[in-house]
Order: sequence, then C-alpha cells, then structure tokens
Amino acid sequence: MQSGATPDTGGLSRRGLLTSIAVIAAVPLLDACGSPKEKNSGTTTENDLTKALPAYVANDLVKPDIPVVAGANGASTDPAFLAYPANPPRTVTGAVGAGGTYVTMTPLWGAIPPSSGNAYYDAVNKSLGATLKMQPADGNTYADLLPPLFAADKLPDWIDIPSWTTSKLNFGEAVRTKFADLTPYLAGDKVKQYPNLAALSTNAWVAGVWNGKLYGLPIYSSNAVIAGMYYYRKDLLDKAGVSADVKSVADLEAIGKALTNATAGQWAFDDLFGNDGAYIYQIFGFPGTGYPWAQDSGGKLVHRYESEGIVEALNWHAKMVKAGYMHPDAVANNSQNAKQRFWSGKVAVCADGTGAWNGDDAKSGSAAAPTYNRQAFKLFSAKGDKPTVQLGNGASMYSYLNKKLSDGQIKELLAIANYLAAPYGSAEWLTVNFGTPGTHHNMTAGNPLLTEQGSKEIATTYQFLACPASASTVQSGAVQVTKDAAAWQADMVKYAVKPLFYGMNVTEPAQFGSLGLPMIDTITDVKLGRKPISAWTDAVTNWRKQGGDDLRKFYDGIREKFGTGK
Repeated sequence: MQSGATPDTGGLSRRGLLTSIAVIAAVPLLDACGSPKEKNSGTTTENDLTKALPAYVANDLVKPDIPVVAGANGASTDPAFLAYPANPPRTVTGAVGAGGTYVTMTPLWGAIPPSSGNAYYDAVNKSLGATLKMQPADGNTYADLLPPLFAADKLPDWIDIPSWTTSKLNFGEAVRTKFADLTPYLAGDKVKQYPNLAALSTNAWVAGVWNGKLYGLPIYSSNAVIAGMYYYRKDLLDKAGVSADVKSVADLEAIGKALTNATAGQWAFDDLFGNDGAYIYQIFGFPGTGYPWAQDSGGKLVHRYESEGIVEALNWHAKMVKAGYMHPDAVANNSQNAKQRFWSGKVAVCADGTGAWNGDDAKSGSAAAPTYNRQAFKLFSAKGDKPTVQLGNGASMYSYLNKKLSDGQIKELLAIANYLAAPYGSAEWLTVNFGTPGTHHNMTAGNPLLTEQGSKEIATTYQFLACPASASTVQSGAVQVTKDAAAWQADMVKYAVKPLFYGMNVTEPAQFGSLGLPMIDTITDVKLGRKPISAWTDAVTNWRKQGGDDLRKFYDGIREKFGTGK
C-alpha cells in the first residue's frame, strides 16, 4: 500500500532524490469523525494493490562486482560496480519504437542542454526508433510549473512527476482523469513482455498505484532508501586517536569533547538534527519525516511530534550546542557552507543524505585536505540498544503517460521505457547515459568519462522517464569509496523497518498542509538552545488544538478502511 508526509529532500543528487518520501496532499471531504469520503483520494486496499502490481522477474544478464545483500523487512542493498563491463550485454533485441514522435517533460537540477543540434538526443532517439522531444525544466521551480499545465489540460505525452510535487495537484483525482491506466499492460505477468521493467522490484511500483490502478513508472528505485546518516572524518579521528565505534550518544559526546578546539578553529559537530529531525530521528527512535505516525501499546496513533524520542533528541542536541561542540555557523542555522566546513576539517562529524558519499565528494574533500576520508558511523541508538531505521518508498519519482494516447502509442512508449530501464552494465544503459563512444564519452580506467561535447549535450533527461534500479558505481576514480559505501549499506539494511502506512498514497486534506510549519520553526529554536524545551511542549499542545487531533482522526479512518501498509 502507499503514504505521505513532507520529505526533507536534502541535496538534489540522484541518491538525494531517492531519500525523499512521497507527499500527497489534496482536498478530500471528511465526515464528522474525520474519515475520508472522496472516492478518488488515491489510497488503495491491500487486495487491490496486489492485483495492480507487476510481477518481479530478476535480470541476471549483468553481474555486479559487489552483489545485492538482502536485509530485513524487504530491504536490500543496491548492486555495486567497480568498473563498467568490458563487453556490455544487450538486453533488448529487435525494434524498440515504431517511429512515433512524443513530447516529454522532466525536471533537471543543472544546466539545460541545447535541444536542437544535440547529437546525444539524436543518438538515443535513433536507438529508440522514435523521437522523444526532450523538454527538461528547472527542477527548483518544477512544482510551480505543473499546476497550470494540469488546469489547462496541456500535459505532454510523457511527464515526470516527483511525489513531493503532488500536493498542489489534487493528484488522487487528477491521475484518473489525466493519465493512462497501465494496469492492463503491466499488472502481474503482463509486465514480462518488458523484461527490464519486470526486473524492477515490487517495492518500486507500490507508490505508483492510485485508487487501485497502476499509473506510474518508477524512477531511480531502490530497496535501501533511508533519509541519511552521520558521517565522520576518519582521518581526523585517527589523528586524534579517537575510536569511531559509536554505539550510543554517550560515545558521540566523547568524540565531541575530543575533537573540539575552538582556539584552533575546529569543532566536532555540524548540525546533527536535520530539518524537522530528518537525521536524528533514527538515533532516538521516533518516526521520521516521511512517515510520522506510530501506534502505542494501546493501539492509539501517536504523531512524531508527540513522541518522547523527539523531546530527548531536542534536549540532547541543545546540550551539544551548550557544550560548545557545534560549529558557530551551525549554531547560527547557516547550512550553506556545511559541506565546505566538513571538507576543510572545521567539523569532524556531520549529518547528510546518502547521496553525499561518492567519488565527487572525495575529489572535493581531497582538494581541501589531502588526507580527507569520509566514512559513516554504523547505525546506533541513543541508549546503545539495537538500532532501527525507517525504510523509505521504493521510489519517490514516477513518470506518467497521457490518457489521450492510443493503445498503440502506450505500447510503443512502454517498449521505449523498457529500453531506458536497461540495467547498469548493459549496452543500452551506456547509450542512454553516455551517448556515443568517442563523441560523448571515452572509457577511462574501466569507466565511462564524458568528453567536452558530452558534458555540454548530456544531462539527466531520459532517465527521469524510465530507468533501472539504482546501482552504486565509481565516480572520479574513487573505487574505495564505492566499496566502503556498499559495506555500510550491507550493514544498514539489517536494521530496516517499514513504518506505519508504509507505501500508501494517503491524500491528506488541504487544511492540514501547513500544520507542521510552526513546529519546524520551534524545533530550530529549541535544538539550537534559543528556547527551552517548554516551548516545544507548548507548541505540541497548540498543534493538537489547531488540527493535530483532527489529523489523527483522519488517519484513524485510513487505518480502518485501508489498513496500515504493514
């Protein structure tokens, strides 16, 4: 089944995007008890979900260097590759497209490449046997571009819609009227005619199901989605003779004391809380930002704001500020230069999304400090007992096909999606992501590297329409980084849990959309020691009165009608 609450997207890297959890807020009617009455709110029963989901058929044509490791509760690691296969296999045979021409729209965080005279677009379209007119738009303003298109009914043939943008779209209803129902084409064994789509995990498809029908094609799916982790500078801890074997916040405090030297311009910590508790929730055991509800021993729904864990987390973080262990810029709530502070060694420990750990980071860090070595603490809990971490949705972005397309056009685009979803290590993946060899990329140290022309013409565009499951790969020649991150992930998935209402497309009433904003402001003030913990307890009381208790009633209705997704 499927859920929603506000995500902390953190960075905008591909992995950063994967840490986001679906947010869906619209305007269903409520009865006197706060139960949902709107027919097309988006939520699906477990029985209907089972009927709509595609079958899973593993694809073993490409063997990763570091195989997938199964974890708890459906979690598993991403396959890891240390070099691109010398002889990439083909996963698609015969014609792909049927010569059709289609207009697309996708977000893009970065420079938009030229649309005309783009040899990369020409090469990929030639391989597809169709013309996709790529129209990438600024990802930072993408959510604002969508409502006018929906209102005017001027949607393109194929469009990417990140889950966190649907709050402005009344998507539970709009998906039925605007987009093609893919259930007849992909549900169950029907997906097997598209082997690369069938190789996407069942978990990837779940949040693409609305009102009991499959509409969305998952983008950058993974079974190891979490909000982020606590990173540390191994070189700095080693130099100070400090152990990185952290099992509780007491161990972390010891690092704070050992690694803080304000006179020398070095502090142990950057902000460790994250926006709305996005990172610290895991340590103190309260629900995360994406899935904010839990059940107490009596079965009552308890919101994260009402939990004892968030009070403990606020007190502890404020204690670290008072002890002087946190960088002054972090205390001033300035996050703009946080990465530079970590790279330069002004802080030894920080919290960040999973996308922060890669070869490009190693390159930037090494430029600032030759000994730079980013690592991540293994999961730990505040008191030193067994940790847990909330598993995020299998995908937080989906692409959709226009309902006005004919049956033949839908089948053509699904065949194209199957090509675009070819796994990392295949011949098709190389074409989609790196264009033409010699023109757009060259193989360097076993991995593709963009040429100058490739850097100008290639951007993440086709991948936001369809793509394979995520894989860990080498960036900037940093093979060890890929090995280290894969090992950390293999340990992390052992502790994954599915939160309440996991994977459910719950359409929250619009009146609750801004309910949490004052709470975020209060969190900032309390975690940084500007206000006492009593300010938080007062804020929680106001939150309940101003809609929190009504929101609880709404989710009681969801639980009664649709279950909890667990």
